Amino acid sequence: MAKWFHNVLIRIVYFIRRLNPVYRNTFDKLFRKQISAVTQFLINLWRKNEKLGIAEEKLLLNEEEITQQITKQMTAFLAKHYQHSTAERAGNTKTYGLLKAQFEVLPELEEHLKVGIFKQGATYPAWVRFAGPGPLVTPDIKNNGVLSIGIKLMGVEGKKLIDDEKHTQDFTGISAPTFTTPNIIENLKLQEQIYKGTPLYYFLKPFDSHYLDAIMQGLYAKTHASPLDLQYYSCAAYLFGNGRAIQYSLRPGTHEKSKVPKHPSDNYLREAMVKTLGKQEVCFDFLIQFQTDTHKMPVENASVVWPEKLSPYIKVATLRIPVQKFDSPEQLAFVRNLSFNPWHCIAEHRPLGNQNRARRTIYYETSKERQKMNAEKRIEPGPEEFFSESNVDFNMKTQN
Repeated sequence: MAKWFHNVLIRIVYFIRRLNPVYRNTFDKLFRKQISAVTQFLINLWRKNEKLGIAEEKLLLNEEEITQQITKQMTAFLAKHYQHSTAERAGNTKTYGLLKAQFEVLPELEEHLKVGIFKQGATYPAWVRFAGPGPLVTPDIKNNGVLSIGIKLMGVEGKKLIDDEKHTQDFTGISAPTFTTPNIIENLKLQEQIYKGTPLYYFLKPFDSHYLDAIMQGLYAKTHASPLDLQYYSCAAYLFGNGRAIQYSLRPGTHEKSKVPKHPSDNYLREAMVKTLGKQEVCFDFLIQFQTDTHKMPVENASVVWPEKLSPYIKVATLRIPVQKFDSPEQLAFVRNLSFNPWHCIAEHRPLGNQNRARRTIYYETSKERQKMNAEKRIEPGPEEFFSESNVDFNMKTQN
């Protein structure tokens, strides 16, 4: 009965999203900012002030055990759903496209911004993966609420904090400024509901509800027209050199917007990117935001939006995605050989907070299991893996 009721709720969500193009943009312009502000006020009102310092972390009780439980739960999900088919990622599941790009650090940065990979004028070749939320591969119109981006820079020198890759730096983000769960304690509850096939109950359970997080996700979960139109957020914090913490964001360099087709195909989001990148390049501004208030801009709670009025975003680089053909079967298959993990990084950009600490194990173990199930080779890509048939024109040279 509980599963039946959950499926009814899902159908209602599908119906509402199908109506989205008619009214949603107007709703967002009129109400999203105000609703977000009230929701964030309530989240902060009920939070304890941990009185931590800038970039300071605080381990959760039983954090390692909880991390292992989440890993086990997500691995069990893979085994349950992909035993007789090609295994996909347990989260950020459906690949819309794997694109060649260039990550260009700005030529004139202030001295305090020249940290780690952000050496003035440095340029890195990159793979960029756009994906849907999952946890299963479905027609785009049914599962496109909060999208994700994964960026893998290549030719990055220096010792990495996880040693399965030697020359990469990864960035990950979603199209909402807060994560689905505030911490891994609640994330374990979400993973348990996902395994049961009732993820909405995580938010709606009467005696253990997460209504405020549901509102924040709902404000950004809608029927999108193209992954290239959206702003993406790290939602979690990272070091920026010694004793400083940041969050980052990728903002489209243009205000042009695609339109949702009247009769969308199962892969209309990929088709939208194919159409755009067949005629013009796309750029994203890579922005960072420094932590300046340790309570209002927490490291250990991913449900809190860091206020721009306390710390405005600063542009430090451009992600340039050139005109290209990227939807070949070979390139779409190659993405399963790649693993995106924020711990593919140098020490100056170490991930912070319990969600990030858990990702080190969760991402590594679930990607290893997925590739084992598929009998696929795990690859650390270099510039030589770029497909010649993609017809990318820019010169892929790494400057360090």
